[in-house]
Amino acid sequence: MAQLDGLVVVDKPSGCTSHDVVARCRRVFGQRRVGHAGTLDPDATGILLVGLGQATRLLQFLTGLRKVYTGEVVLGVATSTLDASGDVVATWEMGDVSLQEARRAAASLTGPIMQVPPMVSALKVGGRRLHELAREGTEVERAPRPVTVHRFDVSSAGREGSGLVLAVDVECSAGTYVRSLAADLGAALGGGGHLRKLRRTAVGPFGEGDAVALDELVDMAEPRERVLSPARACAHLARAHAGAEVAAEIAHGRVLPLERLLGEGPRPEGPWAVLGGDGELLAVYQAHRHGTAKPVVVLAPGATCR
Repeated sequence: MAQLDGLVVVDKPSGCTSHDVVARCRRVFGQRRVGHAGTLDPDATGILLVGLGQATRLLQFLTGLRKVYTGEVVLGVATSTLDASGDVVATWEMGDVSLQEARRAAASLTGPIMQVPPMVSALKVGGRRLHELAREGTEVERAPRPVTVHRFDVSSAGREGSGLVLAVDVECSAGTYVRSLAADLGAALGGGGHLRKLRRTAVGPFGEGDAVALDELVDMAEPRERVLSPARACAHLARAHAGAEVAAEIAHGRVLPLERLLGEGPRPEGPWAVLGGDGELLAVYQAHRHGTAKPVVVLAPGATCR
């Protein structure tokens, strides 16, 4: 099988890591050059963007896209991992919390906020990943980081034990930890809480309608049918179109004057996905100095995908 260059939108099942998905895609497509954008926790399900071949170089333009999640917040029980996989570390009687109170608390956690990354995250502190330190029983101080919660909708999912269970829908910036939002929501309501049943339903323009279940992909006779082109992978970027002469310069990685790349008139903010005459993605360019643009990624000709 020839190397494929493109993007696969995988619906990750619970119980496997994002790295496990990459490993299975390597076997399915018979190639080593495979990567993913935006790690999903092992217990979480949903959208994982997997790049193949040259498209792995395009993943840098996908990691920063907005994410959309659904899940449940169990009030009254805090865990060591802030989700259902951890040990219970504290409990509260939170049976009197109303849905209106929960919605007000969620509203206070909406917009630009500072969030402390959980100890079970993959962030590095002092050269060590936090989840590695957590497994050793070590907790270190983590600096809050700015994130944006664009939407934090709360509805009732019933009651469990001495607390309310909340169904949540979250739209947030890259780098936001929904498990931390769950814990912060519980704290804002005078107790604690943890997250369960987390599902990512969208990453930027890619949603569940674009996704293929991992097991289905493994069993497909023609898995290449689910590979999106590099141009589709960068459909969210501003567009530039190159004629044959400019395309030849792009193939050599040339820095180009902006007017040569984008033409005259209004210029959308970069980076720019540069397309050839057949609509194929030639490169991604970004603004450079003195009114020029430089290539961030140049794709070799002959990408093979639908």
